Amino acid sequence: MPESHALNIIEIPVSLVAHTVFCERRAWIEAAGEQVVHSQIETGVAAHTSVDSPGAARGRTRSVEIHHHGLGVSGRCDILRTVEDNAVTVVEYKSTPVRRIAEVSEANLVQLALQRMCLESIGVKVISQEVYFTDQRRSVQVQLSPSDFRNAERWVARTREIIGQRVAPPPLLDDPRCASCSHVSICLPDEHNQVAAPRRIAVSNPHGDILHLTTPGSRASLRSGRVVVTKQHDQIASVPLERIVGIVVHGNVDIASALIREVLWRGYSIVWCSGRGRVVGSARPASSPNGLARVNQHVASSIGRLDLAREFIRSKVSNQATQLRRNARADVKTAVARLRAIARKCIDAPDITHLYGLEGEAAAVYFGHFSALLSDDIDPGFLSRWPGRVGRHADDPLNVLLNYAYGLLLADVVRAIHACGLDPHAGFLHSAARNKPALALDLMEEFRAPVADSAVVGMINNGEVVVADLPRTAGRRMLGEKTRRVVTSAYERRVQQEFKHPVFGYSVSWRRAMEVQARMILGVLDGTTPAYRGIRTR
Repeated sequence: MPESHALNIIEIPVSLVAHTVFCERRAWIEAAGEQVVHSQIETGVAAHTSVDSPGAARGRTRSVEIHHHGLGVSGRCDILRTVEDNAVTVVEYKSTPVRRIAEVSEANLVQLALQRMCLESIGVKVISQEVYFTDQRRSVQVQLSPSDFRNAERWVARTREIIGQRVAPPPLLDDPRCASCSHVSICLPDEHNQVAAPRRIAVSNPHGDILHLTTPGSRASLRSGRVVVTKQHDQIASVPLERIVGIVVHGNVDIASALIREVLWRGYSIVWCSGRGRVVGSARPASSPNGLARVNQHVASSIGRLDLAREFIRSKVSNQATQLRRNARADVKTAVARLRAIARKCIDAPDITHLYGLEGEAAAVYFGHFSALLSDDIDPGFLSRWPGRVGRHADDPLNVLLNYAYGLLLADVVRAIHACGLDPHAGFLHSAARNKPALALDLMEEFRAPVADSAVVGMINNGEVVVADLPRTAGRRMLGEKTRRVVTSAYERRVQQEFKHPVFGYSVSWRRAMEVQARMILGVLDGTTPAYRGIRTR
């Protein structure tokens, strides 16, 4: 076996080299800190349970740390089985939940070659190596030749080259490896190539829920693996922690530090909102992925990306037109046509100021016909007090409900942006100068009409809320605990509904679509997506 003369520049995991052999883009994604929850990964973790704890018994040493200073790699051997004269056999445990056959791959060969090189570099004699396939309960002996060791060295060099690049390797196109890859839901190869995806992208944890804490004066804490909510020593809710993939805190609700710490350890986010729905803060794990992409994001935000800004507003106006066309209870053909025309003008808008003008023109048309979305038998107080669209300081029932729903939407978009490691505050349409989550406000534009507006209109038309549910307190119209729960429930029903993604062709929930779109922005920033395409419903 040849001696290595590679420079020890960066110590990289042996497992990352094996991932490079499988797919260079996956290796770059993992090096960028991306993590997923996937059945294949969980199966692999379970298969390694018996060998993950360091120890030795009956000539078998488990979970042995290894390294090679010359190559600059480190890793772990699952089992070292002592054979004779202190010589060992390297045993690598592998689970094959997808291929279901006990077949040694090139990645396995490279991994075993590197493990052997690490051991021999510190004086351990290795006489053989094998792969134990846990699904088939079968060991396969592996023979390594000098060319295998040279090949392993080349893959180490290639891995170091890849992770040193500022731009991610391009996604694979129509490649069978993608169908079996656990990272396909964050790599999104077909989406980055902007072709119809022949698969369904689901959330990483399909049973995960967003926990909304809405009861004023309550406290959420961690107890025996459950989130327990109490008020004045009475328990009002108890939810298994395993079901939670994020928390939104509404108004005067306390949350225990142990619960905050556990949620962040699990890689999820927490968003705090005011009692009227305004997002006031968020917490995210410190070890978030795609740090270099965040740097690129801030540079691009400072310089400006008019192409992204155009697409945000174009998609927003298009969805407003669709909302009126689909759901209005009056003749709105003229208004819809005008909105479509404004959306087309966004394509060639010369600057941000012009885009804001088009957005304002569209808002006047859309909200000028917003009453047509409401049925005739709703509480008449919603329309009699409707002054048109009013933002933060609204005092009429309809605008207060819309603002609260927009706050829920913003919390979801912040979480989606956190998930892919971007900064919610560095935007391309909204300015970060006002200390607002500019990118989150950018991305939520295309979701306002089909998600938040739709949820509020449906809730009012169904009679779930009436004007009396929003009493005036101290000169302001407020949402009580019951009304917040009603709005939150209506929003959750809507955001979990699935639709056919107009670009990629598969069914996806609105909440998952937010992360898909955030990852498309990430792709523009890291160079793997040629252009951003917003969701425009038809």
